[in-house]
Amino acid sequence: MTQRLARSLAFGLIATMALSGCVRTAASIVTAPVRVAGKAVDWTTTSQSEADEKRGREMRKRDEQIGKLDKRYQKHLRDCRSGSEDACNRARDDYAEMQELRSGPY
Repeated sequence: MTQRLARSLAFGLIATMALSGCVRTAASIVTAPVRVAGKAVDWTTTSQSEADEKRGREMRKRDEQIGKLDKRYQKHLRDCRSGSEDACNRARDDYAEMQELRSGPY
């Protein structure tokens, strides 16, 4: 009877060890679709902080463009005051472009 008990305990121990791997595998299979769906949602949605960062980059880029246009406008305006009709036309175009950028979404 002792030998039979020892065999039963050994078999039980081996079975427990083998089944623990199966349980982990089964749990992984069951939770896999949820994890995949969660990652898909993360990839397709933009978080608020990402949207804010993008908006900030766009605002800085727009401000940089306005700064460059303003420098060009000031130069053309000086030349216009010196009597250059072509510079007056360019200054008007620069000013209109600056106004267009300033009236943008930001």
